[in-house]
Amino acid sequence: MATRQSTFLGRILAAPSILVLFLWMIVPLGMTIWFSLLRYNLLDPGNESFIGALNYEYFLTDPAFFTALGNTLLLVGSVLLITIVGGILVALLMDQPIFGQGVVRLFIIAPFFVMPTVSALVWKNLLMHPVSGLFAWIATSLGFQPVDWFSNAPLFSVILIVAWQWLPFAALILLTALQSLDGEQKEAAQMDGVGPFSFFFYIVLPHLARAITVVILIETIFLLSVFAEIFVTTGGGPGLATTNIAFLVYAQALLQYDVGGASAGGIVAVVLANIVAAFMVRLIGKNLEA
Repeated sequence: MATRQSTFLGRILAAPSILVLFLWMIVPLGMTIWFSLLRYNLLDPGNESFIGALNYEYFLTDPAFFTALGNTLLLVGSVLLITIVGGILVALLMDQPIFGQGVVRLFIIAPFFVMPTVSALVWKNLLMHPVSGLFAWIATSLGFQPVDWFSNAPLFSVILIVAWQWLPFAALILLTALQSLDGEQKEAAQMDGVGPFSFFFYIVLPHLARAITVVILIETIFLLSVFAEIFVTTGGGPGLATTNIAFLVYAQALLQYDVGGASAGGIVAVVLANIVAAFMVRLIGKNLEA
């Protein structure tokens, strides 16, 4: 009886916070869904009208949507590939006993704590600037023509910036998994004369499978909403070369003042993100069960 009363009391005490959290999520979502069903343009205030699913039809049939979707998938896939492969290599290096190991690890992990806007400004003005950037100075010193990164390879440039930010995260997760590898298993492999490549592919890589799955899941959720790096460096251009779904929604809302169309795009982005997240959760669940 006392247990039931304490459980009931606990639910009553937790109810206000749960209610606030529910309203915090459901009210903005409900308003976005409602706006997505309206013809609502900030340049024509007071003349909103209900148009049903027309905003969704316009957004999903707009050629810019397919370009943005392709850019989003390419951005996510490329960053995942770079961070996982690079993260494994960095984790293997950080796992080696070296002088000043703690300081080295701190410097390697540091980029993850830099704000995306600051990171994008550093890359744009200090590294990739075609006149005064570090890469331009290196190219000129070697007798080559400097590259205007954000004009000639805009999406690749954004991918490099985002990958640089997320590489430390992947390396940290993979290093943690690498350090949990059984020492007896290492000794047995050494006694059996297993080479370094065989040891990596048949022992280390399978051991890192779960950690890699976790990295893919977490990074995918965040990479679907990359915005600051694109806004600061390329502004979605040239043309639509670096426009992803998140930037397309921003452009419709604050550049075209089309609140209805942007709200429909936001709902589409949420649905796509949830589909990807559900798929990744099922994938990681199967991996953990295995």
